[in-house]
Amino acid sequence: MPADFHKYCMVRAAPLQWRQPGGIIVAITINESNVAAVSIAAKVKRQALLTAAHTQDGKVLLDRLIVEAGGTHALHIGTGDLAWVQIIEGTAVLSHGSHGDTKDALTHAHIVFLPPGFSGTLATPNGVILIYATVPNAARFDAAFTQSPPLFKIVDWTREPMLDSEHDARKRIYVVTPKLFGTKAIKGEMIIYPPGTQASNHHHEGAEHFMYVLKGKGTAWANELPIPVRKGDVIYYDDRERHYLRAGNEEEMAFVEFFVPGEYKTIWAPGADICTWTPTGRSISGTKPVRDIAKHSSAGVASPQDV
Repeated sequence: MPADFHKYCMVRAAPLQWRQPGGIIVAITINESNVAAVSIAAKVKRQALLTAAHTQDGKVLLDRLIVEAGGTHALHIGTGDLAWVQIIEGTAVLSHGSHGDTKDALTHAHIVFLPPGFSGTLATPNGVILIYATVPNAARFDAAFTQSPPLFKIVDWTREPMLDSEHDARKRIYVVTPKLFGTKAIKGEMIIYPPGTQASNHHHEGAEHFMYVLKGKGTAWANELPIPVRKGDVIYYDDRERHYLRAGNEEEMAFVEFFVPGEYKTIWAPGADICTWTPTGRSISGTKPVRDIAKHSSAGVASPQDV
């Protein structure tokens, strides 16, 4: 492996893909600290973490937005697109509706799904940081998208069902699913790794996906090559790229991951423990969850659509 391998992977100006001898593709990793924050409006800065230049065909784009105290940011979604917003730090108020008279208070517990044609304004009294993902031309991933477009929705992930891994200590919370948002164009979940926890090697067929590390640090493997990862990293895996992660021994690691499209197959390495998720009957807050999810696995079949 070249001595400067990690340097190429960790900076935004890196080649789109790093190929080892034999044409093996290694995941793209970008840390937010290496991406310039560009002013796009008064008191609003944007970091373009994942762009069309990084991915095969711009299936999903990811920005980190920083809105200073007293700032506002307009949200306008194209007629064929969809987007979601996750609050990372701070609080905000989202104004929307025909006259902007509907106001929703948002905290770090909220993920907001923005349907095609949505318009609104995000305002913050004390400052807010959020990640903002867009799926351009989402209809190409969901045949029912045009006839039955998804609706606006806010999810409090701290009240969603928490599931335990049957084979290790990981925990999962679904945050974007066909059942929640009514589209197969995108699917996502939050995964929590206690210190030293490791998943099984696998790959996906029919979707590419990215992870955003919310806290902690560890190691991500891409086609059996290790890449150190930490809070603020975006890890992008192409379709069919083998991968798995391990948390460091000192602290818990958590990340959100999103798949585009939201329907795909997961193929496990020979002898690997196949992920099976068991409901705990509670949310991450320890309360009764707002809905129920049955036990399920990823045993080489299409991703579950009823979660």
